[in-house]
Amino acid sequence: MIPIRSYLRLFSGYLRPFRRTAVLLAVVLFTAIGLQLVNPQLIKAFIDGAIAGDDFSSLVPIAVAFMVIAVINQGLMVWATYLAEQVGWSATNQMRVDLADHVLHLDMGFHKSTSPGALIERIDGDVTALSNFFSSMIIKVIGNAVLILGIMVLLWRESWIIGLSVSVLILITFIGLFRLHGVTVPWQKAIRATSAEMYGFIGEQIDGTEDIEANGATGYMISRFDAIQRRWLPETVRGWTGWAMMWSAAMTLYFASLAVGFVLGAWQFTTGILTIGGVYIVLQYIQMVHRPVEQIREELIDLQKAGASIERVQELFDRESQLTRRDSKTLPSGPLAVGFESVTFSYNDDGGKETVLDDVNFSIAPGRVVGLLGRTGSGKSTIARLLTHLHEPQQGSVQIGGHDTRDIDLVDLRHRVAMVTQDVQLFRATIRENLTFFDPTISDDRLHEVIERLELADWLGSLPNGLDTVLESGSGGLSAGQAQLLAFTRVFLRDPGVVVLDEASSRLDPATEALLERAIDHLLEDRTAIVIAHRLSTVNRADDIIILDDGRVIEAGRRKDLAAAPESLLSSLLATGMEEVLA
Repeated sequence: MIPIRSYLRLFSGYLRPFRRTAVLLAVVLFTAIGLQLVNPQLIKAFIDGAIAGDDFSSLVPIAVAFMVIAVINQGLMVWATYLAEQVGWSATNQMRVDLADHVLHLDMGFHKSTSPGALIERIDGDVTALSNFFSSMIIKVIGNAVLILGIMVLLWRESWIIGLSVSVLILITFIGLFRLHGVTVPWQKAIRATSAEMYGFIGEQIDGTEDIEANGATGYMISRFDAIQRRWLPETVRGWTGWAMMWSAAMTLYFASLAVGFVLGAWQFTTGILTIGGVYIVLQYIQMVHRPVEQIREELIDLQKAGASIERVQELFDRESQLTRRDSKTLPSGPLAVGFESVTFSYNDDGGKETVLDDVNFSIAPGRVVGLLGRTGSGKSTIARLLTHLHEPQQGSVQIGGHDTRDIDLVDLRHRVAMVTQDVQLFRATIRENLTFFDPTISDDRLHEVIERLELADWLGSLPNGLDTVLESGSGGLSAGQAQLLAFTRVFLRDPGVVVLDEASSRLDPATEALLERAIDHLLEDRTAIVIAHRLSTVNRADDIIILDDGRVIEAGRRKDLAAAPESLLSSLLATGMEEVLA
């Protein structure tokens, strides 16, 4: 069944800004349809007049009128096509914007389970399938349906028996087309789903080319590619089979209608019911019916894709973030207090076997620098993600500035709590745009002020074109150390109250690390900081220490007190070597 209601419900909000254009389109379209119906009447009058021996002077105006109407009709159809495309693409472009915005506000669980390639295919590919259908629906479906109705009225006017016969054939054909459509929509949905899977797979492989090549996994990846293609091929063949069945139905109607027109037209001409002009106009209208039926048939194929895309787009719009957002609080300026109160968290919603944090409790006073230590997998990075509300705990609460993160306005929270990791996302843009995240309100003077404050003027001077240096996407053409410096500058521009450094300097050379250490000193001034550390030098910067093991806090306190206590775990780590113990 054609999901017209779903289609109109999905697009109604996007069509309102284009109401005037839609009304103009309707006027242009119906005028063109009227002209198409009039022209065969002129030919009939010309033929009957010529056979009856009318004067040349009476036939010429009919011929001129026919040519003028034909030219005007073509111009109107071009105009209608332009208006339809403008409305269709403008509406669906806004849908792309809204869909992308919706996806960006979903929780990290969704993004971890959905590949970037699959998202691109759903946001762009599925919406394109909708825009292709919508931009031509008004002309090719509604317009052609009205044209068919007009042709049937005029056929009945010429000969009721021919009109009845052709009407029955058209009715049977459309019933068959709609039934075929209902059968083939699931086939198209399967094609769209496999297409999204394929593009997601390709995106992952392109991103991981270096690791795949280095580890000799090329053969395995090719076999996975081949497996997806083997599933995709029969689905595509099945989709084309649906197209072939619908094409066959339309062609059967065409040939059957022509046969009816020739047989009944010849019989009614010999009995004197129809003139030669009448027989011509009957056959002309029958041929005219074929074109709109064929275009509607083509649109039904697009509608198969649109029907599948509507479901997938609607599913994406209906997907709600698992994050609770009450957005009732804002954070004050200056350093902020941080607290974890009986926090239990699992990356599975059921909080089962994969519990990452188990009843974690600690508090950090404003302006304190805390070193967060623990083995790999102990939950350090998870704490950072909870602080920025990328996830939220199944039990307990995460407090920032005395408020539960679920109560804080998310935009304000992300502005006041900053996180820097080893992997810095760079965009294909200038240094200026990468530092400001494309915010034009941040002036160059402010950028230079921050860079000077972080003692990074020499680093900026080493770049070919300073702030106008264009970076490539991915690594951006910068070293890991330069990327970290850029990330620190970004954070400083936001002036956050809490800074989380997630092993941000764990893979730098000594010279770059020295430069980075000075930048960190400036960054942490008058701010609350959580430093996830593997290095002794990083721990020495901390006022307090929290040590995690298997998702639990096993030691916490002032760094100097813990370091001086022989029985403390920190004292053991400092004596043994953090890198060895925490590996």
